[in-house]
Amino acid sequence: MHIHILGACGTFMGGLAVLATKAGHTVTGSDQHTYPPMSTQLEAHGIRLYEGYNATDLQPHPDLVIIGNSLSRGNEAVEYVLNQGIPYCSGPRWLGENYLAGKTVLAVAGTHGKTTTSSLIAWILEFAGKQPGFLIGGVPHNFGISARDGSKYFVVEADEYDTAFFDKRAKFVHYRPKVAILNNLEFDHADIYPDLEAIKTQFHHLVRTIPGEGSIISNAGDENLDEVLERGCWSRLQRFGLDEAPDWSVELISPGGRQLKFFYQQEELGQLRWQMNGQHNAMNACAAIAAVEAIGIAPKLALEALAEFKGIARRMELKGEHHGVKVFDDFAHHPTAIRLTLEGLRRQAGNARILVALEPRSNTMRAGVHSADLGPALTAADWVWLKTDSGIDWDPQAVIAQAGAEGRVVTDVDGLIKRMMDELRSGDTVVFMSNGGFGSAPQRFAEALQARERLK
Repeated sequence: MHIHILGACGTFMGGLAVLATKAGHTVTGSDQHTYPPMSTQLEAHGIRLYEGYNATDLQPHPDLVIIGNSLSRGNEAVEYVLNQGIPYCSGPRWLGENYLAGKTVLAVAGTHGKTTTSSLIAWILEFAGKQPGFLIGGVPHNFGISARDGSKYFVVEADEYDTAFFDKRAKFVHYRPKVAILNNLEFDHADIYPDLEAIKTQFHHLVRTIPGEGSIISNAGDENLDEVLERGCWSRLQRFGLDEAPDWSVELISPGGRQLKFFYQQEELGQLRWQMNGQHNAMNACAAIAAVEAIGIAPKLALEALAEFKGIARRMELKGEHHGVKVFDDFAHHPTAIRLTLEGLRRQAGNARILVALEPRSNTMRAGVHSADLGPALTAADWVWLKTDSGIDWDPQAVIAQAGAEGRVVTDVDGLIKRMMDELRSGDTVVFMSNGGFGSAPQRFAEALQARERLK
């Protein structure tokens, strides 16, 4: 079958394209901008890419067009598909009905921690010799890729974002997992959902798809998830959390979270020393251990695997260390995730200064939905730079004031890097936070720092 993918260079759709080729299909794709690294990854799998959404790229007609959720009516390729009657569907639906059929699916849902928890589970399964397939919204360093074909086990990052312009259900209702991890639930995606209750309804729909013989691994400290589960739960329910959670719990032995102790119903399972840090990653690890236990992998083996976990690209990824200064790149889109990351870093950094450059890029953050929570989320930082533009209609200076930090508002990456270099001292920790490209600011800053060191 010839499948053409509209929006092929996104992380999810690009991974889907690779999986479709592994399933034996001929795959082509289009995107508004086709550029490395995704374009080169797809072309390496024999996937031909077209720049832009032109009707001529759909001639002769493919057997099926998979339409990404970033496309809408009025798009030339979309209108051509509809007018010509070419069969089409969404990426999540194709994945669920075709590729995932017959597999044991472990799906990770939640406002935060999906990528990390999915990566942890995939690595534990790999370490255990299960050779899992996966589709993750990031690149785990243990694998070096975001999607892979594999055995009967498949790990998928289960996003609550809507499926397509013609299907407004959350993506995750298509995956039919055997094991579902519910990490947390907060309001997000204000461009899609009117309020928190609408998102709770989508999570309830996910819960309804999990078989009675399946398992739900839910955050014991999240009241919103509790409310979702009170609407109905027909599967084995296991709760996880810090200290004395009902089932699975984790204790931070070291303040930064580099050393952890795990328990099942208050019985110690073992300890872990690893390279990750922070309370949020401790919770992610606890959820991962509970999830793999549901398919028969012993916690002891899971702990051995986690000790060798190497992290994920753009999840507090160290981009360079020069002259006593560490530079990190972090994927950030919600105040809670920002707060937990910086609090974990503060425990690790001690009294060293933390300098944060934040690009508010998600539609929800740009609309100001989280502006009241953003300042308090940044209180662990000593310096804050907010990179903004005319599309933001809230006061970024007020956010910096709420953070209680020194700070500046900047409008371009060149100016940002110059101001940060001027402020920098030996021993500082620098964090760039954005869920977009940030104009390659983390890499450019690390290179500028290295160049300055060579001149000394």
